[in-house]
Amino acid sequence: MKAHTVRRSVLVADLMWTLVAMGLGYLCRYGWVWHGPTQGSVLTFVPFLIIAIGSWSLLSSHLGLDGFRGGWYSPAIVSELFLSVSSLMAMLLALAYLRREYVSRLVLGYFGLAIFVGFLAIRLAFRQYFKTLHRAGAVRRVVIVGNGALARELATKIERHPEMLRRVIGFLSPVEVAADSPSFGLNSVSTRTLGVVDLLRPRNVDEIIVALPKPGHPEIVELAARCRTHGIGVSVIPHPYELYLSRTQLIDLDGLPLLQLRDANVATDTPGWQRFMDSALGSFLFVLALPAMFIGATLLKIKKGRALCRELRCGKGGEPFWMYRLNSERYASDLPPYEIILQHFSVTELPQLWNVLRGEMSLVGPRPESPEKVKHYSDWHKQRLNVKPGITGLAQVHGLRDQHSSEDKTRFDLQYILNRSVFIYISLLLQTFWTIAVRLVRLPHLRPETPVVSQLHRELSLKETFTSAHSTQSSAD
Repeated sequence: MKAHTVRRSVLVADLMWTLVAMGLGYLCRYGWVWHGPTQGSVLTFVPFLIIAIGSWSLLSSHLGLDGFRGGWYSPAIVSELFLSVSSLMAMLLALAYLRREYVSRLVLGYFGLAIFVGFLAIRLAFRQYFKTLHRAGAVRRVVIVGNGALARELATKIERHPEMLRRVIGFLSPVEVAADSPSFGLNSVSTRTLGVVDLLRPRNVDEIIVALPKPGHPEIVELAARCRTHGIGVSVIPHPYELYLSRTQLIDLDGLPLLQLRDANVATDTPGWQRFMDSALGSFLFVLALPAMFIGATLLKIKKGRALCRELRCGKGGEPFWMYRLNSERYASDLPPYEIILQHFSVTELPQLWNVLRGEMSLVGPRPESPEKVKHYSDWHKQRLNVKPGITGLAQVHGLRDQHSSEDKTRFDLQYILNRSVFIYISLLLQTFWTIAVRLVRLPHLRPETPVVSQLHRELSLKETFTSAHSTQSSAD
């Protein structure tokens, strides 16, 4: 399903629910009573309804509040809807205050609660609908032609976007790069290029997606042509990672696809709003976190003789600084229970609020890495050094930690840098609080955090390599 179709459908459902929500707000306040053209009349709220519909249409389009853009990630959906609905209600309540005639704030309050719950339910219903289609098999079966990180990222994004109605069933890799391709514990079978289509057809493959550094290689062109001839769709994604800090537009130039890269206008200076938020919220959170830090530091001082430790990290522009944390070794396998608890609830990272107050870090941004890692950065990785590092960020709320590769984290970090705003900043903080709250209520089996393997990688059912038909024939001769 096309993205704009999903976006339009969600917006239409939102606007229809807005009409219902205003009626529910009025009924909760006044009941089934018609007041006529007097104070408390239903006609009083018509202007507010019109403003709400217009404002939400603009907010949803500008901020991408349909839910699927972030991969139907529940914490992101809840935090973004909460911020957006709160902004909308603040505007409506301000208008009600400025009006000369009486307007029931209670009706508007019921309305705000109803639209938040309804908007959330709409997005959950859409996600469940797409999942139902997946379970029913109403999806296109996809094979990715590629290897390495790009192929893994593509597979992960398809998994996170059920509205695409696609399911990755495996990978195809040219034999010369098969050693570097993701195997996911599955056996590899070598076949000639001319036999690839015969390999795909029995598996009911509907589409291949080419994710190779050189998609124009003659063997890939031949493979794409044969697939199209046999009714198998072909898609190609651009490979250069430099595209991550560019806004792209696809132009059809008489049948020639032209990918235009526009200047992303990424500001390297820290915006004033971020400096203010870091100072104000950082001070508040530092005071709020003092009891937890004191308890953790006291335990570590008694048990280990040292409460705090510091690690050399690279900040904005690669400038080194000392990052503070409680003295508990990350990801160790023999930690005592109290240290596991401190790490599980991120208490060990709270001293970094001091780094925020000193201006070395921000509350939100890419996680800082050691000079040893930064020394091996490519030009693409170095783009994450254009902004201050943060305590939390887009990569962290999606579950990536220090043990994950810099490449995986950089993709998320560059998405944040490209779209940095007050809205995203506050949304990521709310998602972080959500994550900690979920840890509190789930009563998990506490143990040191270890890297996990995506369920997607265990479910892939096809892993093949293919060789050039010409080279195979030559060796046979």
